Amino acid sequence: MNPQFIMDGLIAGAIIGLGAVGVTLTYSILRFSNFAHGELLSWGAYLALAVSGALGFLSAGLTQPIAPFSFGWSLPLSALIAIVLTGLLALAVDAILFSSFRRRGSAIIIMVMASFGASLALRSLLEFLFTSRPAYFTKALQIAMKLGGGLRATPDQLLMLVIAVLAVVVVHLLMTRTDIGRAMRAVSENPALASIAGIDVRRVIRTVWFLGAALACVAGIMSGLLIQIRPYLGHDLLLPLFAAAILGGIGSVPGAMLAGLIIGLCEALAVQAVGAEWRAAVSFVILIAVLIVRPRGLFGKAS
Repeated sequence: MNPQFIMDGLIAGAIIGLGAVGVTLTYSILRFSNFAHGELLSWGAYLALAVSGALGFLSAGLTQPIAPFSFGWSLPLSALIAIVLTGLLALAVDAILFSSFRRRGSAIIIMVMASFGASLALRSLLEFLFTSRPAYFTKALQIAMKLGGGLRATPDQLLMLVIAVLAVVVVHLLMTRTDIGRAMRAVSENPALASIAGIDVRRVIRTVWFLGAALACVAGIMSGLLIQIRPYLGHDLLLPLFAAAILGGIGSVPGAMLAGLIIGLCEALAVQAVGAEWRAAVSFVILIAVLIVRPRGLFGKAS
């Protein structure tokens, strides 16, 4: 068996893990499964593409590749702007849709069905604005470098792995070492008690929406750079995202990333062992197995 599946799995798992962090944070605070989260990956990638194109139009020098990578300075700059725009999009969706349900004390199933509707609307709007044709941040070709042990990776892939690890470390430190992180953990434990203790629950909810959307944007940009950008980019990753969030344990940031890597490796192994057509089934099998054997996940707390 070709050991290259390890590198392929780590790269796919890093993207899944970043997206799963947003899923697990949203669920732990808002108490519902947000099926529109996948669309935030797609919107993040397309917003970065649009901003990068605009920057390249204003200054062609920004599109010149930064050795040894395949992209120019327009992509890092556009990524920062896209993160903010994706966060604002998530806040707008919450303000228009979900906040009204929270005020009325609507049932969880209503929130879940509303997220389905939001997902369809966001995806359709993407297709209307950008069409369904695949798009690319860059079409420059890269030669994979030998890493030893039969593994190869391009500079872009190695950079994405580093960014994913750094992002998870930053979020973990935010959750454990800052006041807003402690407030988020308090709200996830007991929103009513946290409110009595003086914590601004609405501020915490807004922070969670923005943080989850920012991580989704980064994951979408990573997927768009390494593969391609499509309106269904986030939709196709939705099942692996939820599988990773549940496997890692709801509320656990390191758990979500570790679980994402596990699922990525399992998918890559399945491609070599039984064929690419079974790749999508891997996340489903892992999801069902975790729900049966250990519902709280690897790092989740027992209820």
